[in-house]
Amino acid sequence: MNQLFPIFVKLNQIHTLLVGGGKVALEKFQALVSNDETLKLTVVTREIIPSFEELLQNYPQVQLHIRSFEPADMKDKQLVIAATNNIELNDQLRSLTRQRNILFNAADKPELCDFYLGSIVKKGDLKVAISTNGKSPTIAKRIKELLNDFLPEEIDETLSLMSAYREQLKGDFEFKVKKLNEHTKNILRHER
Repeated sequence: MNQLFPIFVKLNQIHTLLVGGGKVALEKFQALVSNDETLKLTVVTREIIPSFEELLQNYPQVQLHIRSFEPADMKDKQLVIAATNNIELNDQLRSLTRQRNILFNAADKPELCDFYLGSIVKKGDLKVAISTNGKSPTIAKRIKELLNDFLPEEIDETLSLMSAYREQLKGDFEFKVKKLNEHTKNILRHER
């Protein structure tokens, strides 16, 4: 049963901890930074691959600690992402995040996760998240490619026009929704 509730998190308003410094950690970092280059992030790892360490130099606000994880690293964090292949460390992180009410994600360990990092399609201000409930990241990637090809580049211009139109509308919420629905009914057919 699919019980996920999709949300979009403002990464520049919360502090995230990424534990790990290998290829998977680099992939998680790239996913995070591609959504918000101003994110608040701390990376803790005993070892880091050179390409990850080099990339981090472009993000001076990201704190990098090359050492073993310490429970104090979770202070003031709202999200924790584990990108390690250390089962004991992942279990420790899961236990500590539960005790502290911090949301947790462990790469390739859906049973440990409070949330998943989905595939993202971005076209300007439009952002579509795709989840397979942790079952198949490969399928999510294929759907992402399909949507990327399907959604027109001009969709961002349309979003700007709709925002301006919405600001001009007078009336209560129900009236505005009705008008916007009428106006957007056939929008994708007209853009392609």
